[in-house]
Amino acid sequence: MKPSQKQQRGFTLIELLIAITLMAVLAGLSWRGLDTLARTRENTQTRIQKISVVQTVLAQWQADLDAMQAVPKVSDAGVLWDGRVLRITRRASTVTATGADAGLWVVGWTQRNGQWLRWQSTAVTTSAQLQQAWRQAERWGQNPSTDDRVFETVLLPLKQWQLSYFRGNAWSNPLSSAATSDTSSPGASASNNTPPDAIRLLIDVPAHSGLSGRLTLDWVRPNFSNTKS
Repeated sequence: MKPSQKQQRGFTLIELLIAITLMAVLAGLSWRGLDTLARTRENTQTRIQKISVVQTVLAQWQADLDAMQAVPKVSDAGVLWDGRVLRITRRASTVTATGADAGLWVVGWTQRNGQWLRWQSTAVTTSAQLQQAWRQAERWGQNPSTDDRVFETVLLPLKQWQLSYFRGNAWSNPLSSAATSDTSSPGASASNNTPPDAIRLLIDVPAHSGLSGRLTLDWVRPNFSNTKS
C-alpha cells in the first residue's frame, strides 16, 4: 500500500491581494496616527517654548524693578516714564574680578514696531557716566541711533502696554505723578521724587507669542508697607 499523500494548497492570488490591501490600509492608518501625534507634540513644545520666553521676560522686568536704585539729580525716584520709554537706574548684577561694586546700569523698556524691547547700558560708576547713560536711554526710546540699538534686546511681540503707579493708596497714571529732579520748579512735588509703592504692568500680546490676551503683573516695592485702610 502506498502512503497517503496530503494535498497541499497555497493562497490564491485574490487572497494575497486582499491581505496586501488590508496591510496597506492598516499601515496608512498607523502612519496618520503617528503623524498626528508628532505634530501635536511639536505644537505643544513650541507653545511651551513661547510661554517660557514670556515668563523669562516678565522675570527680567521684576528683576530690574527689584534692583532699582534712586539717584539724586539723575533719576530721583529710580524710575521714570515719559510716555514712550520707562527708564530705570538699577544695581548692576555683574561681579568684578576684584569683588568690588560693579556700579549701576541704566535700563530702558519700550515698544517699537510691534515688539517689546529692553535697553541696558554698560556698568557706570561715576555721576557723569550715569547722566550720559540716562540721556542715551531717553534718546533710544525716542529716536534710536545705530549705536543706541547695539544695547537693545528684542524681547517678544507686543500689541500695547500700559503702566500705573501706586502712590497715596491709589493707582494713577505715571505721567500725572511723574518724578521730577527739580523740586523747586512750579508744581513739583517732593513725594514724586520717591519710588512708587507699586507698579502695575498691563500688556496685550498676540496669539502667535504663545499667550493671547491681556496679562497683568503687579510689582510691589520690597520695603513698602501699606498701613492705610
